[in-house]
Amino acid sequence: MLETTDEIDALQALLDASHARATGHLRGIINDDRTLTAEQLVALLTGMKVLSVATVTAHGEPRISALDGHFLHGTWTFSTDGSSAKARHLARQPATSVAHIDGEDLALFSHGYAELMEPGPARDEVEAHWTAHYGSSPWSWGDDIRMYRLRMTWAVAYAFKRDELLQARGVAT
Repeated sequence: MLETTDEIDALQALLDASHARATGHLRGIINDDRTLTAEQLVALLTGMKVLSVATVTAHGEPRISALDGHFLHGTWTFSTDGSSAKARHLARQPATSVAHIDGEDLALFSHGYAELMEPGPARDEVEAHWTAHYGSSPWSWGDDIRMYRLRMTWAVAYAFKRDELLQARGVAT
């Protein structure tokens, strides 16, 4: 967990605001007994998680693909090669939806904007994290690797059996 107190507070504010403005249908599924706090979420989302990342083509057609993601500083980081269709989509239209779904146990659904991470301390920290996980720098994987950070504008977290999940994964309630 690399999150600061301010980042956890900001994530909690986003989760609360997103849930409050969700439809009645969604709130009926992700009710108060099935939501997760920001602190619980960052504790559960350590390590690599498989993400479903949705973008749109130039013709407005939806595209979804699976990517490795790491939840750092209260949001997702993910990468792709610059020659990929996803990189072209994000360069033209950075609005994206990202979901991590772990069966019926846990999910984080989010919408926002994928920001290309430029060289600097924030990207260096992400590179160090990814390198520790994979054993090599993501920038060694190709000539045009792109690393993105999702600037979430909406997010809801779900745990079907929250208390059981938290206990099983050793996260405080």
